Amino acid sequence: MTSEKLAGPNVNSLRGFEVIDKIKYLLEEECPITVSCADILVMAARDAVQLRGGPRWEVLLGRKDSLESSFSGANLFIPAPNSSLEVLIENFKQQGLDIQDLVTLSGSHTIGRAKCLNFRQRIYEAKEEYHHGYDHYKRYTNFRRILQSICPIEGRDNKFAPLDLQTPKRFDNQYFINILGGNGLLGSDNVLITQDLDGQITEHVWAYASNEKLFFASFAKSMIKMGNINVLTGDEGEIRRNCRFVNA
Repeated sequence: MTSEKLAGPNVNSLRGFEVIDKIKYLLEEECPITVSCADILVMAARDAVQLRGGPRWEVLLGRKDSLESSFSGANLFIPAPNSSLEVLIENFKQQGLDIQDLVTLSGSHTIGRAKCLNFRQRIYEAKEEYHHGYDHYKRYTNFRRILQSICPIEGRDNKFAPLDLQTPKRFDNQYFINILGGNGLLGSDNVLITQDLDGQITEHVWAYASNEKLFFASFAKSMIKMGNINVLTGDEGEIRRNCRFVNA
């Protein structure tokens, strides 16, 4: 079985699995075969957001773990960092998520980091959608220089930069303020504004940039919605003893 961790969007990218392993070990010591790895991931995501200053929401529990790994699904459905807006919308639509969910969940980029390999194209290619076609106050120019100092045109592929340079360790609405100024780290961040021809997405971005409470409330709803995608329950799946393997 080829792990989803080895899929293109995940390999050498996702981290923190040892935290899930530790949680699972402690739970198995106290309550064997009771709490699934899927439920642990959902609760850990919620708690991580709250610990960084974000909202808290009630998590629905009772998921089972899959009996297989979807390497091809991870490659197919996880958006690339240089995705166009059209591709992003279609990816989310295939999972039952709408445009508001896309904008809202993109706000998770207010925390976390990305590797140079994932944003080099965004800072060295002079594409219209990367810098709005104007830079009157040199804000984007300064931002790009900072990123270029972190990520040269060649080499240092694994060097990290925060997804939100302004408040990198706090879950807030700064991400939306950033992309309104063309200062999203990833190309897929900035296309929310630059490729939004009818203004519907930009309207959501402005709303969240000006009202953090609105963003927090919407984020909680979208996270619950995303947490209910393709859930296994009842006789489907299993509760794994070790999150890295199916039960023997």
